[in-house]
Amino acid sequence: MNNAEPVIFGEKHLRIEDLLAVAQSRAPARLQSDAAFRERIARGAQFLDTLLDREGVIYGVTTGYGDSCIVAVPLHQVEALPQHLFTFHGCGLGKLLDAEATRAVLAARLRSLTHGMSGVRIELLDRLQAFLEHDVLPLIPEEGSVGASGDLTPLSYVAAALAGERDVLFRGETRSAAEVHRQLGWTPLTLRPKEALALMNGTAVMTGLACLAYARADYLLKLATRITALNVVALEGNPEHFDERLFAAKPHPGQMQVAAWIRQDLAIEAPTAPLHRLQDRYSIRCAPHVLGVLADSLGLLRQFIETELNSANDNPIIDAENERVLHGGHFYGGHIAFAMDSLKNLVANVADLLDRQLALLVDSRYNHGLPSNLSGAPAATAMINHGFKAVQIGTSAWAAEALKNSMPASVFSRSTECHNQDKVSMGTIAARDALRSLELTEQVAAATLIAANQGVWLRQLSQTARPLPAPVQDMHAALGEDFPPVIEDRALEGELRLCLQRIRAQHWGLYA
Repeated sequence: MNNAEPVIFGEKHLRIEDLLAVAQSRAPARLQSDAAFRERIARGAQFLDTLLDREGVIYGVTTGYGDSCIVAVPLHQVEALPQHLFTFHGCGLGKLLDAEATRAVLAARLRSLTHGMSGVRIELLDRLQAFLEHDVLPLIPEEGSVGASGDLTPLSYVAAALAGERDVLFRGETRSAAEVHRQLGWTPLTLRPKEALALMNGTAVMTGLACLAYARADYLLKLATRITALNVVALEGNPEHFDERLFAAKPHPGQMQVAAWIRQDLAIEAPTAPLHRLQDRYSIRCAPHVLGVLADSLGLLRQFIETELNSANDNPIIDAENERVLHGGHFYGGHIAFAMDSLKNLVANVADLLDRQLALLVDSRYNHGLPSNLSGAPAATAMINHGFKAVQIGTSAWAAEALKNSMPASVFSRSTECHNQDKVSMGTIAARDALRSLELTEQVAAATLIAANQGVWLRQLSQTARPLPAPVQDMHAALGEDFPPVIEDRALEGELRLCLQRIRAQHWGLYA
């Protein structure tokens, strides 16, 4: 990581890939350091101090929070209010975010605060950057946010850790935040008026998770395309289904791209007569149409996610230049909710597609001469071997769960907090759902990939088999290093888990 170009958090527009480089510890995070930037950040906090001197009324600074905005907070209690905010929100439950997701959350919050419209000190941004630099990761429960007023409860764990409270992950161990501050020679921050609110009243958790989900979906698209090409070879399908002229007649760009990738994998240069069926079944013939919807949607999803990532999304917005406090609702995560609900649907369709392809592969009625369940056993033991039978059952279960999970979260808004938060986004639940759908679909992809490779191996045993196209041959050889042919039955859990590791590490380079 030390040799990587740093990701600068400041006025520069960040892409999903920038945040991922930080979240995955492939690049260091640095705060923009010029004097003009630091002065612009400082002006927000200075303007708030001016208003306090004039006894101005500022939501969350001189008032209570949420429905309690009608409750005035006297000036002698203003300094205590931020601690109360992160303290009473310390009620998250569920699993803890993993290290990668936690870094994504810290990076997303840092980017939002660098707009200078949140009324925080530059020292707060410095400390957030230092948390990323030294990998001090607050332990954040993933459940408890309705997505407006932002990710209050999970982000309270960030605010508390900055103040030296609660626990963090540091150098592989769970430690108290206070201990880690002492070890690093830091003084815990005493959060000033508006700072706890600025940290918590935003969309950093759902946005950080959305960035992770986007990257996984982008790779899954390419992997599912490669799996389809392997299955065309294994099933001796009709390559004319991917003809360039055919897709020119219905020119959705992503659909055309998927068909082009398959043509590239199959090394199609001239029309080739089908060996078995004039028209393959839909899970093969219509793969570009299914995967093309995901391909065409990624651009819109990127726009939604990156706009949110590069926004000031707390409340109130502090306009120090014009000396105004703007009360609004930028903590509402509707765009992320829509993006993640959409992604769940798109990804579930990929799971369903690959599950159907695997069902064709294992069924001797439809696989054009391959052994039942793709077993490689010789005749003497064929009757007691079952190859990929159970893998296909498991794949069906994973696909079914991904399909069940496609119910949109955003339509389940709940009125909360004395009906102040009476319409909420559910964006964080949608993002968590999307990651779960991706996990399930990656499991489907792992199973189908290993099975497709087995099918290619079995097909090559035939004396009438066509030579493998170079891209398919290369992938077949690469997979063979980790996943040898299944001849006699063996438990495949370990190989499936290894394949999942390879998928999540984006191990195989897939298309330019």
